[in-house]
Amino acid sequence: MSDCGCEIEIKDRSERKVLIQLLIINGFMFLLELSAGWWAQSTALIADAMDMLADAMVYAIGLYAVGRAAMVKAHAAWISGWFQIGLGLLVILDISHRFIMGSEPVSMLMIGVGLLALVANITCVYLISAHREGEVHMRASWVFSKNDVIANLGVIVAGALVSWTGSRYPDLVIGLLVASVVVYGGVRILRESRVAYNHIS
Repeated sequence: MSDCGCEIEIKDRSERKVLIQLLIINGFMFLLELSAGWWAQSTALIADAMDMLADAMVYAIGLYAVGRAAMVKAHAAWISGWFQIGLGLLVILDISHRFIMGSEPVSMLMIGVGLLALVANITCVYLISAHREGEVHMRASWVFSKNDVIANLGVIVAGALVSWTGSRYPDLVIGLLVASVVVYGGVRILRESRVAYNHIS
């Protein structure tokens, strides 16, 4: 029975189910946060939306990698890392534009959507936690899910500070921090994938 491959099949099926759930949650929250961020003129919400999109792409690539060779999984993580870095840099450019041109973030919408995103990402962390010590494509998913919780808390804090101070700068600063977390998460995954490549070769 030990050579039947049953454990691998069950593991692959479990990973696929979790990644599909994560993909659906992050895809929905990306659309919601992007729409809310655009309407609320909030760089923090837009940055968090891009983080959700990056994660959705990570999970989609992870789905592709499930059940495939270790080299494919390492390559999937490598693509995920670069994609996340690219999105983070695009958000930083948007923040720079809003810093120069001005913005009027709506604090209550930031807080409300941030709280909803926090609940969504805590759910994601719970779902992926059983696979956090798995292969590189699943570890990548774990890293991104944890980073999301930090980003959500940042959005909520930014909304509270905007309301308290009447200034747009907390939104810009937190947006920049969230975008930086996105970029750092991508860099970390690139390191993980490089280690995996070296181990395979």
